[in-house]
Amino acid sequence: MQLDDLIMVSVDDHVVEPPHLFEGRLPAKYRDLAPRFITREDGTNAWSYEGQEISNVALNAVAGRPPEEYGIEPTSFDELRPGTYDIHQRVKDMDANGILGSLCFPSFPQFCGQLFARTEDKDVALAMVRAYNDWHIDEWCGTYPGRFIPCSLPAIWDAEVLAAEVRRTAAKGAHAVTFSENPAKLGWPSLHSDHWDPFWTACSDENVVVCMHIGSSSQLVITAPDAPMDVLITLTPMNIVQAAADLVWSPVLRKFPQLKIALSEGGIGWIPYFLERIDYNYQRHHLWTGQDFGDKLPSQVFNEHVITCFIDDHFGVASRQFLDMDNVCWECDYPHSDSTWPTSPETFMKQMDGVSDEDINRMTHLNAMRHFSFDPFSAAAREECTVGALRRRAAGHDISIRARGVRGGGHKTLASQLGARAR
Repeated sequence: MQLDDLIMVSVDDHVVEPPHLFEGRLPAKYRDLAPRFITREDGTNAWSYEGQEISNVALNAVAGRPPEEYGIEPTSFDELRPGTYDIHQRVKDMDANGILGSLCFPSFPQFCGQLFARTEDKDVALAMVRAYNDWHIDEWCGTYPGRFIPCSLPAIWDAEVLAAEVRRTAAKGAHAVTFSENPAKLGWPSLHSDHWDPFWTACSDENVVVCMHIGSSSQLVITAPDAPMDVLITLTPMNIVQAAADLVWSPVLRKFPQLKIALSEGGIGWIPYFLERIDYNYQRHHLWTGQDFGDKLPSQVFNEHVITCFIDDHFGVASRQFLDMDNVCWECDYPHSDSTWPTSPETFMKQMDGVSDEDINRMTHLNAMRHFSFDPFSAAAREECTVGALRRRAAGHDISIRARGVRGGGHKTLASQLGARAR
């Protein structure tokens, strides 16, 4: 397949929420309680909510900056590329990268809406979640039909309320919801309990994919306080491996046969060994551990339910004979430092030697379209959706890398880099 003929849909990107997000989206009695976007005396930005200031306005949104300026987060909108928060500029950045579709995770409310879940008055909390979801679906995704996969924020503090919001947003077109890779780490019941059954039921009924993004447990794999940041970055995917093990050995996947889970930004190179390991464990130990998969192996159940996602994973692609290729999706991760923007098609094709056009199409768009109920071709002819066509439309759009004069993290330790910013 030629690079310009690719059709690319990313199932993992991120939005930096614009200052006007809550305007006109809350009942009158809650308007004065909404998060406010503020500029501090030193010129940095934050969100102010319930007496606290949330500094992670743009966690790691460093697209368009040189690697030496990468860090945990930009601290003001002046440091950001407009495509991070402006929907019109985002689509131009997508066109210039040849990317047709995008699923965008939240930033300042955190992956699971933990910010709102901490609100004491749960009526207020729910109003904020609903306002966020309405903005995300109606404005962020709705402004350009056929370009975005809506992904709702969960009302995670109550499984019944969460289920109702899943059904409400599904009716508005959201067939993805972001959720925790390990809710027990957030202080809620684990995947091994029946607490979340109303949620799983709603997602199964409404054909909604549950997206478990790395870091969505607010816990990071840290070996020692004085370890360099490189250790954390290297071990970040281990969170998703833990989530996969939790899922497989929990009753969730066997209890809800229609449920789909996406392990977002977790990579795919680890999966062949993981599948081999869980089958070995089951065959060797299930008689005394009490696990019962009936006439199936754990690996089969995993492949029936779990969508796996990668940005740049040469080993994973080379191991595709051991993967269920109907479940593998591609990610761009714009605007974070792991992103391949603005050369995603070129980076992707470097991994495709010997890969069939069928497998390429499944990874780049067909799997994403099927799993997330996404139909971009209803808004544009297929020939207008290719990398070549989109880039021609974006001719002249500036994608140059520009220094902002702000240094990144440097050779910092985990303790000094995270500090009070720990998620």
